[in-house]
Amino acid sequence: MRPKPTTTLIALTAAAAFGGFAATALRDSFDNPVQAEPPPSAAVTVPSVAALPTTVDGQALPSLAPMLQRVTPAVLSVHTKQRVRINNPFANDPLFRRMFPNVPQERINQSLGSGVIVDAAKGLVLTNHHVIEGADEVSVTLADGRTLKAEFVGSDADTDVALIRIPAENLTALPLANSDQLRVGDFVVAVGNPFGFGQTVTSGIVSAVGRSGLPGLGFQNFIQTDASINPGNSGGALVNLRGELVGINTATFNPQGSRAGDIGLGFAIPANLAGNVMQQLASTGEVRRGALGIDTQTLDERIARGLGLEGTRGAVVTRVYPNSAAAAAGLKTGDVIVAANGQRIDDRAALHNFEGLQALGAKVALDVRRDGKPLQLTASLREQPRSVDGGLLDPRLAGATFAELPEQLRQAGLSGVRVSAVARGSRAEQNALRKDDVILAASSGEFSDLGGFRASFSEPPRQLVLQVLRGNARGNLQMQ
Repeated sequence: MRPKPTTTLIALTAAAAFGGFAATALRDSFDNPVQAEPPPSAAVTVPSVAALPTTVDGQALPSLAPMLQRVTPAVLSVHTKQRVRINNPFANDPLFRRMFPNVPQERINQSLGSGVIVDAAKGLVLTNHHVIEGADEVSVTLADGRTLKAEFVGSDADTDVALIRIPAENLTALPLANSDQLRVGDFVVAVGNPFGFGQTVTSGIVSAVGRSGLPGLGFQNFIQTDASINPGNSGGALVNLRGELVGINTATFNPQGSRAGDIGLGFAIPANLAGNVMQQLASTGEVRRGALGIDTQTLDERIARGLGLEGTRGAVVTRVYPNSAAAAAGLKTGDVIVAANGQRIDDRAALHNFEGLQALGAKVALDVRRDGKPLQLTASLREQPRSVDGGLLDPRLAGATFAELPEQLRQAGLSGVRVSAVARGSRAEQNALRKDDVILAASSGEFSDLGGFRASFSEPPRQLVLQVLRGNARGNLQMQ
């Protein structure tokens, strides 16, 4: 639906809007200069402009230049190419190919982003997942002008962190700061490749920490800054005044859309989170997350009255899975989680976001309300299965593999599971299931994620009907 001209469109500039910033010519002309007012008829004495002093009280004026001399060699430009096949309905017609042999069968999409060298000896570079997503070729240009092909190591879409490797010597790496020590008001500097201009430095302060609730951006614990961040800055460095990496720039917010530029609302992935993801990607190529092993729903007034609670803040436990971290910690159905590791839990979404940012084996202190009374529990997070064979749940699903929804879809308001694969000729394929279908509901029972989907088949239903989202269309499939 097209917005009305009088309506301000609130858009979040992230993901492909940054990493997929296409190199284009600048077409906008400069505005005409403002004409000066004519001087008054009376003569006016104009004082001469004083030069800026080089020292104050015998001390040289502060400058970021010495710090940036150490930082800028570690920040590079990332270039990606993706081959996209052109869907030509006549491409398979031999006569058409004979008459038009030079009709292109594919096109090359190119995009620009940024990256940060974090290990000079191994050539490891942190960037955003959306910068390199779907790329067939990735290359980087260093601050000294060298251009090198990059090797993909791994990426995590749910935190928008990716790791690549470059084969080069004489590299400069940035040390990672403890981003948990950042405070609102700390000075920070952003370095990246905005709009393809080349390496650019902007400065500002930390506007907020622990920012979440931005739609479509996966698990969130962002540093918010007013340092200018624009398309092409994605994957670049946010550093403190000591030249340490405090964050990876990832997104900006602008009511006029991505092409309008920066308005002082930029977001970066904290270095502690990026570093944890990097270590896992470097060692295994994938990220393993810990989970409590529960289903929850947001506390509302009706449930609060039934539980004898005042207020509606928290996540109500509706199911505890056997052999889970929650079961071992003593959580029970009906408990209300109001905080985790001291962080407020206002609703189900906040708890889900908190869990998604925790490492496997992490210990979590839970502030719980049980029967209206406060209770403190400690859970050691365990790994939940990341995919499940449909044949183990129900023979009618044999040949399909189910996985968790990408976090971006959850942020968009969906819940359920994704069909990650369907074997050719399998019963699932005969039942019309397709790869990338999203299962929103099923006659087996209620669920919101993979754990709930598995649990719903504890007693297989007589008739199995799945509510499926395929592209933009929804429908029901009856499994035979």
